[in-house]
Amino acid sequence: MTIWRKSSYTGSGNDEVCVEVASLSGGIGVRDSKHRERGRLELRRDAFAGLLEHLKTRG
Repeated sequence: MTIWRKSSYTGSGNDEVCVEVASLSGGIGVRDSKHRERGRLELRRDAFAGLLEHLKTRG
């Protein structure tokens, strides 16, 4: 079973954008929490780590 998690920064407002992440057998899954039916993006673990580092530096 895949367990999707939202950021702890996610608010309760309906107009907020939020992504969910999950550990998958092939890496990390990322999806839009409001449009789950649109599928997911799958990234290798090293690519996901690089994405997070890039986002942190953009602050």
